[in-house]
Amino acid sequence: MVKTINLIITAILRVLLLCSLFLGGIAPAHALFVSPPKDPLPLIKETFPTATRIEDKQGEPPVWQVYRNDDVLGYAFETNDIAEIPAYSGEPVNMLVAIDPNGNYLTAKVLEHHEPIILAGIPEQKLWRFADQYTGLSVKDRIKVGGNENQGYVAVDGLSGATVTVMVMNVAITKAATKVAQSLGIVKKEQGIIQPPSTIHQDQFEKANWLQLTGDGSIRKLYLTNEKIDEAFVGTDAEHIDNAPADEKQDMFAEIYYALADVPTIGRNLFGDADFDWLTSSLKPGEHLVAVLGNGYSFKGSGYVRGGIFDRIQIHQGENEVSFRDLDHNRVTDLYIDGAPSFQEMSVFRVQAHHELDPGASWQLELLVRRQTGPIDSIFTSFKGSYDMLEKYVDTPPAIVPEPELSLTQQVWKERQVEVVILLALLGVLLLILFFQDILVRHPTFVHNLRHGFLAITVVFIGWAWSGQLSVVNVFTFLQALMSDFSWDLFLLDPIIFTLWCAAAVTVLLWGRAVYCGWLCPFGALQELVNQFARHFRIPQFELPYAVHERLWAIKYLILLVLFGISLDSLALAEQFAEIEPFKTTFLLKFDREWPFIAWAAFLILINLINRKPFCRYLCPLGAALSVPSGMRLFSWLKRRPDCGTPCKTCAKECEIQAIQPDGEINMRECHYCLDCQITYYNEEKCPPLKKLARKKRRSTELDIPVTVTD
Repeated sequence: MVKTINLIITAILRVLLLCSLFLGGIAPAHALFVSPPKDPLPLIKETFPTATRIEDKQGEPPVWQVYRNDDVLGYAFETNDIAEIPAYSGEPVNMLVAIDPNGNYLTAKVLEHHEPIILAGIPEQKLWRFADQYTGLSVKDRIKVGGNENQGYVAVDGLSGATVTVMVMNVAITKAATKVAQSLGIVKKEQGIIQPPSTIHQDQFEKANWLQLTGDGSIRKLYLTNEKIDEAFVGTDAEHIDNAPADEKQDMFAEIYYALADVPTIGRNLFGDADFDWLTSSLKPGEHLVAVLGNGYSFKGSGYVRGGIFDRIQIHQGENEVSFRDLDHNRVTDLYIDGAPSFQEMSVFRVQAHHELDPGASWQLELLVRRQTGPIDSIFTSFKGSYDMLEKYVDTPPAIVPEPELSLTQQVWKERQVEVVILLALLGVLLLILFFQDILVRHPTFVHNLRHGFLAITVVFIGWAWSGQLSVVNVFTFLQALMSDFSWDLFLLDPIIFTLWCAAAVTVLLWGRAVYCGWLCPFGALQELVNQFARHFRIPQFELPYAVHERLWAIKYLILLVLFGISLDSLALAEQFAEIEPFKTTFLLKFDREWPFIAWAAFLILINLINRKPFCRYLCPLGAALSVPSGMRLFSWLKRRPDCGTPCKTCAKECEIQAIQPDGEINMRECHYCLDCQITYYNEEKCPPLKKLARKKRRSTELDIPVTVTD
C-alpha cells in the first residue's frame, strides 16, 4: 500500500514539474517585462522624416523641438518626465509622444513598461496598436478609453485583459500633452465655467431704420471729444502736443459706430440684400463681420497702406485680441439703411475663425490715438467701446460647469460602480447564507439550488464579465508593496479585484479560507459546476485513497513557497511561473491565447468530470496562501457531534473534496464550506446519530423515559 502511494505521488509530481517547465518555457515569448527601454531619438526621426535638426530636450516640461531648417515641425516628449503615473505593476508606462504646432498628436510609442498583468497572453503589438489610436487626435480632445463618443469625449478602443494599463496610459498621454501644449501656448488653461460659443440666427430678419438699430443697441457708438483726448495725455510727454484750442474743447474728436454685421437684421438693413449676400458668401465657419463707420479721427490710419495693418483699431473679447490686415478689410461706399448719417470712413472687417470670437458674448472695440513726440517717437492712449449682443439675434447654449477633475482611481471606480454595487449585493447575500445556515440546511433542495445558482453567477459575472479572479500574484504584489513604498492607489486601480480581496480578507479572518474558495472563486465555482454536471449524468467518479489525498495537499504549499521565493527576486518572473494557475487563460483572456495554455486550463476543468476540484485541493497556490491565516479564524460554525468519526463516517464519505478527517474533524484549511455536511448533520434520515436518537425518543416515549439531546 505504501509503495503504491509513493508511486502515485511521484507520478503526479513529475507531471507537475513537466507542466511548470513547459509553461515557463513558452512564457518568455510574450513576457512584456523583457522589453528593454527604447531610445526615443530614432522614433522621433521616424515620426519627422523631413527634420533637419532635433534640439536637445530642454525646458519645463522637458521637450524636444524638431525643425526643418527654421520651421518648427513639432515637439516630442516622454510621459515619465511630465506625468509619471503608476500602472498595474506599480511602475509607470513610459511613452514617447509627439505633437505638431497645432496640438495634433503625430505619434505615441511605448518606450518601457513593467506590466505583469499582460505578461503572458497579450502580445506587445496590441499595446502598440492601442497607442497608435492617438495619431490624428488633438490635445484639445477629451479622450476616454472605451464607451461611446458622447458628452464631448473622443473614445479610443480599450484592450481586453489590460483595462487598467491602457487607462493609465491614456491619462499619462493626455495629461503630459496638455501640460506641454499649455507651456508652448498651443492651448490655454481651462478657466472654470465653460461657455460654448453662440450661433447667429441666420434665418431671422426684421426691417429696421438707423434710429431703431442704434436705439436698441444693435449698432453701438464710441464718441470722443477733444477735451477727453487732451485729458488722456496729461502727465505724458505729449501733454501739450496737438491740444485743441479752448473754444474747441467740446467739439467732436472722433465718432465711431460699430456692430456685428453678419447678423441679418443688422447687415441686410445696413448694406442691402445684394451686398450682404456678397460679404457673407466668403465667410468660413466660425468667421464673422464687424462694421466700423467713423467721422473725425481716422480709425484706419496710414499703417494699412504701408504694411497692410490697421494699427488704430482692435477687437477685444476676454483674453483674445483681434487685429486686422488689409486682406480682412472691405471698404463700404454707401449705406442702404434709412436715416443713416454720412461718414468719412466706412469699412467691414472679417474676424477669422482662429480668433474664436463668440458672437453672443460681450466684446469691445478699441481705438488707439497716437501723438508724435519726435521724428520716430510717439505716445498713444486707447479708448474702448463695449458691444453686447441682443439675445434675439443669437442662440446661446447653457454654460457648462466642468466636473472636477477626477484622479485615475476615481475615474475607474466611477466607471465600474454598477459592477461594484452588484458585487456588494452578492456579498450581502453570501453573508445572509452564512448567518442563517443552520436554518437553510434543513431544506436541502433549496440550499443546493441556491448554491448552484450562486456559483453560476460567480463564474459568469465575477469571472468572465468582470475578470474578478484573484491570483497568488496579487498576494506577492501586496507583500512587495508593504516592503517598499506602500500606496493604496495601486490596489484601488481595479475595483472588482479590490472588493474581492477585502471580502476574502474578512471571510478568512472570520471563517477561514473556506468561504472564498467555496463561493467566490470563479475557477473553483466552474470546477464544481462541471463536477455537478458529471454527477447528474452519473459519470463514474474517481476518489484517491485518503492517505494519498492528504499527502497531495502539501503540493500547493510547496508551489506557493517556490513562487514566493521567485517573487523576492523578480515579480515578473513569478508571474510567469504562476501560470500554473489557469485563471488568466480562463477568465482574463477567455481562452484566446496559445494552445498549451488552453490545453492546461481545459485539462484542469475537464478532470472535474471524474473528480471534484483537484486543482483547488492539490495545486492552487492562492488557496494555499489563504489557508495560512485560516488558523486564526474567529468562528467555527460547522457543527459536529461526539459520534462524528467514531463510529460514524457518513459525512467523511459524503464530503466530495475529502476535507473531513477520519476522526470526524473538519480540516478548515481544506474545507470549501459547501454545507453538505451540515445538511447531513440536521437530516434525521441520513445522520446515524440522529437516527439513533430518534429510536431512543420513540422507545422513551413508549416507556415515558426522558432523553437527553446532545449536539
